[in-house]
This record gives sequence, structure tokens and C-alpha cells, in this order.
Amino acid sequence: MEWLTETQWLWWIAAALVLGLIEIASLDLVFSMLSLAALAAAGAAGLGQDITVQVLTFVAMSALLLAVLRPLALRKLKPAGEGERTNADALVGRTAVVLQEVTDRTGLVKLTGEEWTARTAPGSALPVDDTVQVLRIDGATAVVAPLPDAGPDGPDVGTTRHTDNP
Repeated sequence: MEWLTETQWLWWIAAALVLGLIEIASLDLVFSMLSLAALAAAGAAGLGQDITVQVLTFVAMSALLLAVLRPLALRKLKPAGEGERTNADALVGRTAVVLQEVTDRTGLVKLTGEEWTARTAPGSALPVDDTVQVLRIDGATAVVAPLPDAGPDGPDVGTTRHTDNP
């Protein structure tokens, strides 16, 4: 049984590796903290401490790392706020050019180089070659509105997030 006490540090290293592999699958930074705590327990075992001290080291380091380091790492890796918009959400706010008169039922616009079916608010119509802004995407239809005017110089392009050159 002496071999067991001589190789305790190796068992902690194996536990750290297994916990690290589980972290790779979960990506939640919980098992990585436990893996670091297992390495600390391996250090205690390497210094010749008995199993009680090793387990207490593992528990204390786990609690400390989960309470302090994990929240800091999560804030750095997953910043709060809105992330990068993709797919249909990325089209909201862009400008488009009317290819076929857009009404509350039918219409066609050129958006990001592609032709999209479009519609506008009930009771309004947008003429051909008008530049419009995408308010939202409903399925495969862009809901559009005229660009807001900035005065006599024309549309205020600065209020849109993106501009397209059709």
C-alpha cells in the first residue's frame, strides 16, 4: 500500500486531466476551476502532505476559484450586452432600394445585393428607386419604411447602421 501514498500526486494529476477534458466538452469554466484545484492538491501531495490535507486543499481551492476567478474569467470571455448580429437580424437598419413599388401587401427591394420581397406600413406606398430602411424581417419579407429626412440635403444616412451600394 506504500505505492498508493507515493503516487497520490499522480492520481491528482490524472483527475486534473479528466476534469480538463470534461471542461472541453462543457465550456462553462466550472471543470477548469476544479482541474486547477486538483493541480493544487497534487502540489500538496508532492510536498508529502497526507490525504486529509490534500482533500482540504482541493475543496478550498475549488471554492476560491469558483467564487473569485470564474466570474472574472466569464466577464472577460463573455462580455455583457448585445453581441454581433447575424443572419436576418443583421439586415435590420440597413438601407435598400425599391425595385418594384412597395405597398402594405407587395413589393420588391434590393437589399445587400439580393432581391427581397418587401412591404410597408398599411396605407403607404414607396415608389421605384426610393431608398428605404429595413425595420424588421418577417420570414422572407423585409418590412421597410422611407429614410428619415435630415432637412433640405436629403436623407440622413447617419441614422442607419449600414449602407448598401446596390
